[in-house]
Amino acid sequence: MRRITLLVLLMLGLTAGATAAGAQQAQSPAPAMTAQQQASRDATREKLRALLAVAGPRINVAFAQSTKNPYNFVGSMTQGLASSASLEIVISVTKNETIGFRIYPHYADGYINLDKAKNGPALMRQLLLFSDDNFLFWGADTTGDIFAGYTFTLESGFPDAAINVVLSSIRNQDAFVGQMKPQIDGSPAPQ
Repeated sequence: MRRITLLVLLMLGLTAGATAAGAQQAQSPAPAMTAQQQASRDATREKLRALLAVAGPRINVAFAQSTKNPYNFVGSMTQGLASSASLEIVISVTKNETIGFRIYPHYADGYINLDKAKNGPALMRQLLLFSDDNFLFWGADTTGDIFAGYTFTLESGFPDAAINVVLSSIRNQDAFVGQMKPQIDGSPAPQ
């Protein structure tokens, strides 16, 4: 019996130590980027800027560099939408050699928020099913605002053609917003 007690105390001590070490590690700042990493990120941003200057007008979206983050480009799609007022598109060049798309549908004067939805749990379940079935995945940010997303890794170079495919697929997300209406505000989904 004494061995079991000692074993349990030892396990609790190891768990507490690992938790403290993990918390300390989470609080330490991320390592600074090397000059080469920074140059690579800058070059990717400029390739993305050039691509968006050509591809944006094809989908009727004017992309601009964000004033809050110089590695983000932001645009708003408003034409040809049946369920959303607009689709806010944020494209980020990350420190981790990726390009991330986040498409925030605007519905009824704002973002669709899990905490403000008529049926948040059903909306979350629907987002999970959409992520399983759709080309883009669905998620929620730290404030509960939902988005459709896609992430590219840059291991094989800059994915020009693939980015164009994602850009041309953004408008399709409006139909999914229509399917979410019963969970968002109780209105019927379009037939």
